[in-house]
Amino acid sequence: MKRRSVLTAGAIGTVGLALSACSGGSGGGSSADGEFDPGNRVTMIVPFSAGGGSDIAGRAIAAGLEEATGATITVENRVGGSGAVGYSGLVNAEGDGTMLLASETALITLPIVQDVDFTYESFTPIMKAGEDYNLVVVASDSPFQSITDVIEAAKTEQLNAAVSGATGPDHIAWSLIEQEQGITLERVTFESSSEVLAALMGGHVQVAASSPGELTGQLESGDIRALCALAPERYEYDLLADIPTGSEEGVEVTFAQWRGFIAPGGIDDAAKEYWIAKAKEYEQSDAYKEFIESNMLQPVTAYGDDFVEYLHQYAADVESVLGN
Repeated sequence: MKRRSVLTAGAIGTVGLALSACSGGSGGGSSADGEFDPGNRVTMIVPFSAGGGSDIAGRAIAAGLEEATGATITVENRVGGSGAVGYSGLVNAEGDGTMLLASETALITLPIVQDVDFTYESFTPIMKAGEDYNLVVVASDSPFQSITDVIEAAKTEQLNAAVSGATGPDHIAWSLIEQEQGITLERVTFESSSEVLAALMGGHVQVAASSPGELTGQLESGDIRALCALAPERYEYDLLADIPTGSEEGVEVTFAQWRGFIAPGGIDDAAKEYWIAKAKEYEQSDAYKEFIESNMLQPVTAYGDDFVEYLHQYAADVESVLGN
């Protein structure tokens, strides 16, 4: 069986991308010694609706950065176009060091499958805060007891798989499974993971795939069941420890999405280094540990140019899946 896997933290390519920093001014100000000061008000754009994984991550990161900077960071949900509306808003804020965006896999997937006015190179990547692997889930009353049941059923009947955005990590995960197993699933697209869960529990779709942090409440209540984790090994978190990996069920697919934040393109070096320094302060805080543990993430971080290199390899891997 051919193994298909989108690489994550490991196997980063040796081709490093130089992150351009234009000499124009950034929003905020500079002190006499050239250090950046964002002032008292900063905006964190979340390109998806409230309640989903991107919103949870954006608000957690914003709260942590507030503590590190002393600034007020306002979270704005700018929804639409599977994330394109929010990212386009950051394009329009070029050079403004007081604008941030809670970023994730859509930064890479949108330019591959849609006609948008940006790529990851349009922005200034600051921090990859963590990553997590998708769980394949069904409603509690579903007849499917394993991912093998889903695959066998898909060979003889149409199954609907809910996805959060047409280019999200769940869409990529299903594409990998389809390619490896020789099946086709009908996608039903929603704008948020909360809508995906409502559709799944309401019986409007048969299966979904999402990150653990977006599923905790429903797993604990028993409203949904996890069939497998698309991870190289089982999770250690108590709630997830009994969930088999896809490999245990004969599905040789792993896929991790990432969470983090970026700034606009064109900010000066002082603004870039300021946000990297504050992000590193956040990583050392109790708030970061709580964010990772409560959302069952893996605390794999990258900053600045290292984050750019990660995105470069990630884009190449995703292109191999979605760029056909």
